[in-house]
Amino acid sequence: MVRIRLMRLGKRHRPFYRIVVVDSRKKRTGAYIESLGYYDPLTDPATVKVDVDRAVEWIMKGAQPSETARKLLSKAGVLKRVHELKYGQKEKKEGVEG
Repeated sequence: MVRIRLMRLGKRHRPFYRIVVVDSRKKRTGAYIESLGYYDPLTDPATVKVDVDRAVEWIMKGAQPSETARKLLSKAGVLKRVHELKYGQKEKKEGVEG
């Protein structure tokens, strides 16, 4: 199973995370398929940078985000875009007919 999860980088007490697409059997700091962005919790406010198009593409292919990655992707607007792609056309058709 392919997952979207965080990969911890940085020094001790100075965490920095990369948002990556990885095989769920790999370890946390192991090899990954693709990097989608990063998350820096130490800045004020916390910095989240995500390649939205690639993230949407991976989720549409079936990649499952971890709980923390899901929250970060939601803040970046990825999950909203996925929802629109999956269900937006049906809602528009229903609105036109009814």
